[in-house]
Amino acid sequence: MRMDHQLAERWIAPYSHVLDLGCGNGELLAHLQQNRGVTGYGLEIDEDKINEAIANGLSIVEQDLNDGLARFADNSFDTVVMARALQAVKSPDVLLLDMLRVAREAVITFPNFAHWQNRIHLGLKGIMPVSEALPYEWYNTPNIHLCTFKDFEKLCAQHDIHIINRFAVSDSEKGHSSLMTALIRRAPNLLADVAIYRVSKQKPE
Repeated sequence: MRMDHQLAERWIAPYSHVLDLGCGNGELLAHLQQNRGVTGYGLEIDEDKINEAIANGLSIVEQDLNDGLARFADNSFDTVVMARALQAVKSPDVLLLDMLRVAREAVITFPNFAHWQNRIHLGLKGIMPVSEALPYEWYNTPNIHLCTFKDFEKLCAQHDIHIINRFAVSDSEKGHSSLMTALIRRAPNLLADVAIYRVSKQKPE
């Protein structure tokens, strides 16, 4: 499993009801069902990935995330998960609020565009960066609203969304020393290439 999936799992309660947005082939949802006893659904638009997920016994609904979550009633789920898809939708702010309408909490991961390698790449070469977290050229990328840790936290503040937990990780963190890992945690906007947030409209107790 990807590191952001592993960390997201920590915030999902066993036997809870989960909605996984942009679930792909259902890797995370399958893992949560097998290891945390969760129930729930995945939303995906790619037909091949949907077929793969269904073949593995998952409940997947074909839907474009840009259409919102109107098919789901308020508080239908305990947690909504969206891994590396927020930056690919037309209205991230609208979808984020919709996520927190249908669930008490949301776990969101996205690539951090302010990572130091992206800054250097753009500053020195003058072209859009391509990296592990952003593996596309500018002309074929699905990412239309790239953001940073600071951008996301500003959005949350504007909509009275409470940040319960935050993790800053690197896709290549397995090779990092404990010192580098600590530095990433202290300066996430500069040193982390993936952001992971757990948020809620309800104020933490």
